Amino acid sequence: MIPVALTIAGSDSGGGAGIQADLKTFSALGVFGTSALTALTAQNTLGVSAVHAPPPDFVAAQIAAVLTDFRVGAAKTGMLHSAEIITAVAEALAEAPDLPLVVDPVMIATSGDPLIRPEAVMVMVKKLFPRAALVTPNLAEAAALTHAPIAQDLDAMQRQGEAIRAMGARSVLMKGGHAEGAEAIDLLVSDEGSRVFSAPRIETRHTHGTGCTLSAAIAAGLARGQPMEEAIGEAKAYLTAALVAGRELGLGHGNGPVHHFHALRAR
Repeated sequence: MIPVALTIAGSDSGGGAGIQADLKTFSALGVFGTSALTALTAQNTLGVSAVHAPPPDFVAAQIAAVLTDFRVGAAKTGMLHSAEIITAVAEALAEAPDLPLVVDPVMIATSGDPLIRPEAVMVMVKKLFPRAALVTPNLAEAAALTHAPIAQDLDAMQRQGEAIRAMGARSVLMKGGHAEGAEAIDLLVSDEGSRVFSAPRIETRHTHGTGCTLSAAIAAGLARGQPMEEAIGEAKAYLTAALVAGRELGLGHGNGPVHHFHALRAR
């Protein structure tokens, strides 16, 4: 039977991030994707021009519809626009307490547009972080969550990762993709210690949806039954290849998307 994963996130009309990126990633990695939409965005590679959120009870109804019919192996969250929607998501997931959950604390789009209301951040921390098997902040999100300057080295990444773990998450992946240097370094902080995941930094403008893609790839690995570190390692390798192949797409006039189906491009 094919593994199943659930994405709980917003829609990107440009197709490069959010639900669209997650479902492409699931499919590329051999996992059947299900979804619950938390927001509709009018969005392209240049930015977000409008956001429309459904009623929170409808978000919860989507999650319940999936969980009552499919044997879901892992779930991930992305854009959660409001405190009310976050609460609805947390309550719906309470019906599946053993389901591995990856929380991508999507706060700001690649274009710089805000994707979550400021008052919703602490609700996300309180209601979803303690439920999370993994939280995946980028350096700017981690700094905002810990009220600290953006980490400039591994020591600072370690401190902020530990601070986010103290908020309830079982493990934290500090994503260093927006840092400087020849290597893109991510740091996993967990109760088993810390581990660095490194890959060559890819020079490209096609970075739209990288955070969504990485967290979805990790969730896909967990749905296939992989241990956390193995799922992260394979997800980072998948994203690196998607970044390289994304340069060939040439889509959009801004931050273009990665190539989620890069493994098929030669066929």
